[in-house]
Amino acid sequence: MRRPAAPGRPVVVKVGSSSLAPTGSGLDAAALRRVVDGVADAWSRGHPTVLVTSGAVAVGVAALGWPTRPDDPATLQVAAAVGQSRLMERYAAEFDRAGRVAGQVLLAGEVFADRSQYLHARRILERMVGSHVVPVVNENDAVSLEELRFGDNDRLAALVAHLVGATMLVMLTDTSGLLSADPRLDREARLIDAVRHSDEVLDQVGAGGSGPLGSGGVATKVAAARIAAWSGIPTVVGPAADDDTIRAALAAEPVGTWVDPRPSPLPARKLWIAFGRRSEGWVRIDAGAVRALVEQGRSLLPVGVVEVNGDFEPGAAVDVVGPDGSLVAKGLARLAAVELGRVAGSRGAEAIHRDDLVILTG
Repeated sequence: MRRPAAPGRPVVVKVGSSSLAPTGSGLDAAALRRVVDGVADAWSRGHPTVLVTSGAVAVGVAALGWPTRPDDPATLQVAAAVGQSRLMERYAAEFDRAGRVAGQVLLAGEVFADRSQYLHARRILERMVGSHVVPVVNENDAVSLEELRFGDNDRLAALVAHLVGATMLVMLTDTSGLLSADPRLDREARLIDAVRHSDEVLDQVGAGGSGPLGSGGVATKVAAARIAAWSGIPTVVGPAADDDTIRAALAAEPVGTWVDPRPSPLPARKLWIAFGRRSEGWVRIDAGAVRALVEQGRSLLPVGVVEVNGDFEPGAAVDVVGPDGSLVAKGLARLAAVELGRVAGSRGAEAIHRDDLVILTG
């Protein structure tokens, strides 16, 4: 199931705060150096690497002398504003030592929501990689509005992997990989060596919530691996504490957990609809409409809609759920929520055209 990363194509490496700042305040110098050396080594082996990093808040908390990480969003943004420049300064110095030039890229949710910004961000990252500059990517926490935030850097890493057409996503964490259970609660917990993105074991692992895998949690890593899988990108979740994790992952050696992707990725535009756009509402459809979408590849018509939730306008991204509330698809609405609610259950214009619809069930 494992296969090596294709040389010459980008890879994305993500490292979280729990690996860089295990105490929750201040960077672990050895951990930071280990990540930088691994990324620099990947470049030297012909794998242009984009680094997605957390840690700005932890650095800011330490610089401000606060005893604990704050809870309210505004104060967290203050810590991020203080910590981001300090974090990048450390990265720049370490990459200089390793013989590489690094450049900071701060992304906000609207970059992925707006198609023109999305394409512009792709061009910038491609130009950086083509110029042999290591992009060091983080969310723009200091100014991002709560409703436009990615929520965690695991998801950001998966979206960046799609953005740059990565051949692999490597997620560094504070355990040996994805485990069958929380090792703090179950002594029989074992490392999952390899799994397909659709396997039920990932549902069970992801249901564990925050778990031991850092601030993002095991659930966000499972979700990120599945986002990457829809792009046809395999994911390796491996130990940040091992000097050799990045090299071994790219060489298809047995390290961490390999998550096998879909054999055929979605087209770029549909990937953008599915994962780049934040849903602004949802529509519930009946069983007949589910069959029409999933089995026959049809557009969603108002006659199959039984409930509309949200205050969206035409062009907004909306989730499509089945009679039991399970996610079936996501698409761009052709009607506003008010209008769709008014014509629901009747024959009329399309609610979502099939070209703007991504089937996500299964």
